Amino acid sequence: MDAARCAVTERISMDPITTLSGKAVALPLDNVDTDQVIPARFLKVTDKAGLAEGLFEPWRYLPDGTPNPDFALNRPEAAGATILVVGKNFGCGSSREHAPWALQGYGFKAVIAPSFADIFYNNALKNGLLPIPVDEETYYELLSHIEEDPATSVTIDLPGQRVLLPGGRAVPFPIEGFAKYCLVNGVDQLGFLQQQSDAVAAYEASTPVKLNTLAGQ
Repeated sequence: MDAARCAVTERISMDPITTLSGKAVALPLDNVDTDQVIPARFLKVTDKAGLAEGLFEPWRYLPDGTPNPDFALNRPEAAGATILVVGKNFGCGSSREHAPWALQGYGFKAVIAPSFADIFYNNALKNGLLPIPVDEETYYELLSHIEEDPATSVTIDLPGQRVLLPGGRAVPFPIEGFAKYCLVNGVDQLGFLQQQSDAVAAYEASTPVKLNTLAGQ
């Protein structure tokens, strides 16, 4: 079977993202690492199932296992939030994909921060979680809105690459073109490659084989 039509089935299910509007909740902490996002003992699964339970587990629960009432996500006003606003260098530490999985499993669709750890940022994009870097002025403006009104809603326009703040200000954000295409169209990298199978097959059919490395020639 040619490479273009290989049976590869491990695709990531992703919903298309164009415009997101949702309640925002703030966790204004810098350098939150992936072990704090999802502790290692929750990493036995290979998909998102059950990971929401372990999201921020060291902070969400008291030593006796009851919810910590002082933690931001446990407060009644945070219920239903789909956008998380966090501090600098979010997602540092290990490269585990379970971190964006846990955030998605909990219900978050986007994370806004002044900066992200590179590996977490790329893992999030590949798994359909939208990480949005913003300048510090915008970050503190968002924190102020959320503090004044816990029901604060934020709108994200991915095709236009902008965040619409509660006061009406539009803030642009960067995103790499291929990642944007995949998110807007609801395909992961493998899905994109599978969409090109006809083009790959046509190229292979029109291009003579010059070297068979598998045969040692």
